[in-house]
Amino acid sequence: MILEPGPFTTARLDALPLRVAYADEMAAVLGDPALHTYTGGAPETADGLRARYARQTAGSPDPGVRWWNWVLRVRAEGRLAGYVQATVDVPGAAAEIAWVVGTRWQGRGYAKEAAEGLVAHLLAGAGAGTGAGAGAGAGAGVVRTVLAHIHPDHDASAAVAGAAGLAPTERWCEGERRWERGAGEH
Repeated sequence: MILEPGPFTTARLDALPLRVAYADEMAAVLGDPALHTYTGGAPETADGLRARYARQTAGSPDPGVRWWNWVLRVRAEGRLAGYVQATVDVPGAAAEIAWVVGTRWQGRGYAKEAAEGLVAHLLAGAGAGTGAGAGAGAGAGVVRTVLAHIHPDHDASAAVAGAAGLAPTERWCEGERRWERGAGEH
């Protein structure tokens, strides 16, 4: 089942559903090795991103999981600056989110703005009912809990999570603290 997330906007950003065609521009956006300080790995080439984006846009092989990915376009520049993503466990009604803003665009509040917009979008159910395969279990209201896993030394990501209404929990996964927000929480 393929399900395309709906786009959303914030004051300065357009969150556009991921397309393979964005790989060339995103390879430049994500090309700084410093972006991998807390997550590990290394920047991918445009070919590597094309292959990954093809897998991501095809959707999860698990029918109970949705992969929703958006690139972030800075409206005033008309350029891509990063991405947000959500892995949605439909039976559990939880969305694990992540965000990355390219080094060139950091320090301007884009990550905070994007994460806040993503959380609002998910909890409102706006990403849930568009595209092919938006059948039972995929409609509005699917997401009741939003969570993120953040390295304990990554102060900038912790600040972004807090701004998006997530709070740190005592749960850990692979050395990262779980942050969480329920649908009725601010």
